[in-house]
Amino acid sequence: MTWLALTRILLLTALQTACASVHAQAATSPTRGQLLYTTHCIACHSVEMHWREQRQATDWESLAQQVRRWQATAALQWSEDDIVEVARHRKDTIYRYPRPTGQLSMAAPLKR
Repeated sequence: MTWLALTRILLLTALQTACASVHAQAATSPTRGQLLYTTHCIACHSVEMHWREQRQATDWESLAQQVRRWQATAALQWSEDDIVEVARHRKDTIYRYPRPTGQLSMAAPLKR
């Protein structure tokens, strides 16, 4: 085997290892929504809360509305993107509501 062929094999192996490492890291890294939820919400929310009969979130819009409501109650001052990310995290991990059509903006005002 020539020096050039060996060098190519080593470089290809190193590149494949680096790509696999980055892919594995991306697959296991928590999302921003998950980080915000576990940092600010998990203390009061148990799994049972999301499955109770009187739950307030019944679709994507009401889920986002509840995230908006409780972050305001806790004076977290989250951006609209933060609210969407936390709602998306709960939708993807617990509720499994269908994805909303169109933009994921939650620009609707807080309902009282």
